[in-house]
Amino acid sequence: MCKPALATALFSTISFLLGGITSLVSSFFGMKIATYANARTTLEVRKGVGKAFITTFRSGAVMGFFLVANGLLVLYIAINVFKVYYGDDWEGLFEAITGYGFGGSSMALFGRVGGGIYTKAADVGADLVGKVERNIPEDDPRNPAVIADNMGDNVGDIADMGSDLFGSYAESSCAALVASISSFGVNHELIAMLYPLIVSSVGIIVCLLTTLFATDFFEIKAVKEIEPAFKKQLIISTALMTIGIAIVSWIALPSSFTIFNFGIQKDVKNWQLFLCVAVGLWAGLIIGFVTEYNTSNAYSLVQDIADSCRTGATTDVIFGLALGYKSFIIPIFAIAASIFVSFSFAAMYGIAVAALGMLSTIATGLAIDAYGPISDNAGGIAEMAGMSHRIRERTDALEAAGTQLLLLERDLQLVLLRLCLWLSLVPL
Repeated sequence: MCKPALATALFSTISFLLGGITSLVSSFFGMKIATYANARTTLEVRKGVGKAFITTFRSGAVMGFFLVANGLLVLYIAINVFKVYYGDDWEGLFEAITGYGFGGSSMALFGRVGGGIYTKAADVGADLVGKVERNIPEDDPRNPAVIADNMGDNVGDIADMGSDLFGSYAESSCAALVASISSFGVNHELIAMLYPLIVSSVGIIVCLLTTLFATDFFEIKAVKEIEPAFKKQLIISTALMTIGIAIVSWIALPSSFTIFNFGIQKDVKNWQLFLCVAVGLWAGLIIGFVTEYNTSNAYSLVQDIADSCRTGATTDVIFGLALGYKSFIIPIFAIAASIFVSFSFAAMYGIAVAALGMLSTIATGLAIDAYGPISDNAGGIAEMAGMSHRIRERTDALEAAGTQLLLLERDLQLVLLRLCLWLSLVPL
């Protein structure tokens, strides 16, 4: 039985507010953690690269796990509270819960745009005043703009980045829930309907286990070991997540169920839905490594851009722009393949869970993403505190090692937003 439109509007508004508040809380605590971690990393780097790496990575992991777990918990509580009113009206319930994703995205829109502009403006302004006009080192305490630069890293690269990824995470979860309304026909089983949330829950456990490989199982002794450690993190988390998805798909889903493919019933096996999530998961890993190949100074592409600077800024800009266009070829094919495979297996619901699979290991991605700004600010603190040049060299090396994988989540967001856009255009 459909509920009154006024009630749906009211619950949608509550969901919107919950999404916005959760996004703000996650961003605030992420920035708070990063602020404490900046100074601690500066102190730990005196003991060696390994100690500083553990401090920085664990700080980013705290932010990642808090954001994902907090978002999933609030969404799960909201579903169960709303269900008291909606009962078995799953269509009305999930229609009302979609406001949660929009609320998170609205905060990300203001935060990402405003914080991003502030971050880049402060960074460029500090460099222009210090290195260009006054010919003083970067992060020199005589340059007041350095404070704005360091604060911009916390605002734009930590708080607003977390808010942005939370918005994508919430949207993907809500889109999968909405798609499940028409996917399971008349047999609306609770566990099967909440399959998207179960996948996200498995992702938290997998990322927790993966974190131990970087901080406890393998010891980082040199800067050159950091980038391979990050690659291992992504590979291990993806492999473990594949196993976890297989297990929960076998337990939570019926062996066979019916979905509606544009009004036509289609029988789907649980292993087919598992493959939909898995193909999105591995497509995300491929995109991440392609990004790393196109942005790492260890490979010839970035080295060629550096060589192009010898003939002037014009050739450097042209070469870099051409590389940027070229770098999208493989990600586009990965997106197309994941869409084709997931749609073939489970129609629009398959695309929805494939998009969710791409963000299922977001906690590990956030830990890597937050690593760069924290180590960057640690170097700024070392410079302003007048610490030895050796300390600054270590912090710069730490930052450079982690910068190569910072664009992973940006590419995943691009994939996710395209898939969710396609999903929203198809009537359920």
